[in-house]
Amino acid sequence: MARNSYEKADFWALKARKEGYPARSVYKLAEIAQKFGIFKPGYRILDIGAAPGSWSLWLLRQMGGQGFLAAVDLSPLAISGPADQFSFMQGDLYSPAVRQRLRGFGPYNAIISDAAPATSGNRSLDTDRSEAIVEAVLDYAEEMLVTGGNVVCKLFIGGGQRALLDRMKLSFQTARAFKPEACRQESFETFLVGLNRRPAPPLTGC
Repeated sequence: MARNSYEKADFWALKARKEGYPARSVYKLAEIAQKFGIFKPGYRILDIGAAPGSWSLWLLRQMGGQGFLAAVDLSPLAISGPADQFSFMQGDLYSPAVRQRLRGFGPYNAIISDAAPATSGNRSLDTDRSEAIVEAVLDYAEEMLVTGGNVVCKLFIGGGQRALLDRMKLSFQTARAFKPEACRQESFETFLVGLNRRPAPPLTGC
């Protein structure tokens, strides 16, 4: 008998299995995409924290032979895609070499991240680590997103949500938190969504 809902194959897990996705998290992305319209045909997209690959697989199915998807994770993927439309890099998003290679596939119209730290059982520590990942994703977005581009990133809810949204509001016309229906009831995760990146400020010299 399952001790909690994380051990039980719920509606979303069974649906994912039936539709050929490695994880139930795919339906979180599908709901976000439907609600906010973050993707269009032909987009170049970066998936940070892609393993096991449900988000990447869903995107490849939606793309219909158009656009390009780059993905990165410390762990290998359980999916593959056409070489002319998909590139996966196994590595650390904090690595300068990884960052340089991913920059080469951009600029991107959308950057998405379902990345989360390995949980320790200490909620304060886990939320701090989650906030650090979001900060890194936003660094990628500020460097590699086109004007008008969108970002989606998972966050463990703690004390830093407001500061992260305030940072996003400086770079995006719309910034808000959203918890999809497919999130487990007891989960303390939410997703931060930034829409329509503002033009980057002009460089100034001496």
